Amino acid sequence: MPRIAYLGPSGTFTEQATRALTADFDAELVPHDDVRQALAAVRSGEVVAAGVPVENSVEGSVPATMDALVSDEPVVAVAETVLPVVFDVLVRPGTRPEEVSTVASHPHAIAQVRGWLEANLPRAEVHFAGSTAAAAAAVRDGEYDAAVAAPIAVERYPSLERLSAGVADVRDAFTRFLLVRRPSPPPEPTGADRTSVAAVISDEVGTLALLLSELTLRDINLSRIESRPTKDRLGEYRFFLDFDGHVADSRVGDALAALRRRCSEVRFLGSYPKADRAPSAIRPSASEQAFRASARWLDDIRAGRIA
Repeated sequence: MPRIAYLGPSGTFTEQATRALTADFDAELVPHDDVRQALAAVRSGEVVAAGVPVENSVEGSVPATMDALVSDEPVVAVAETVLPVVFDVLVRPGTRPEEVSTVASHPHAIAQVRGWLEANLPRAEVHFAGSTAAAAAAVRDGEYDAAVAAPIAVERYPSLERLSAGVADVRDAFTRFLLVRRPSPPPEPTGADRTSVAAVISDEVGTLALLLSELTLRDINLSRIESRPTKDRLGEYRFFLDFDGHVADSRVGDALAALRRRCSEVRFLGSYPKADRAPSAIRPSASEQAFRASARWLDDIRAGRIA
């Protein structure tokens, strides 16, 4: 049975997402204390893959995942899933709202329920934990009065009970998760794919615009761009790009080759089916047929076959 790592401990949204990402096959899920450890287990071969959070619709990207994806040996994403984000507030049995003086959770979770906490637990002092599940464990152990946790947590910590369920300041909030493994041929194209890369560009006027123009010229839809410091030198940034299409598509392969020419470093982070399975909108001039026809035309010219 394959072993799959995930950001633990047991009872987190990441466990729930990793179960969804591995629903098509039997796997043993192994919790790790942080994303870097989970991806280190992938790189070492201790596990075959890892489920990690990558971005939230309210709080943005998960910096620890961004940094871990480009540290050390390459890894690639092969699947994604998106989960709606609502929380349970867990307490020890018999705890009333007016008795809650401390509440704990992961910083991203706290940021998504601050309004609810102010309205319903105004006396509670907020504490940060390494994960929502770690907060639940701390409540079980008597360290805090309440935890903001994923709905799955109450199954993992049966000694706790729900003070409130379905808690969220922003309805329709979502978190995106990736299943990451060591480099191998990507999943076959589906027509509804996403490609992720990380690129380091030179600090010169117009460099970023030139990078983005390589996508625009090929009618490639950029769905996400975000920068993180490379940590090598002040003012040097790595840009994380998500865009529609698959590395097997001629237009995407052409764009990746152009990015490699323009950038000091490009790391391919995977081509995989989009969670919503929404097909990419492609102009006729950027279709696979158009790219193949133009390539044949150029081959004919180079071979002296000019009609």
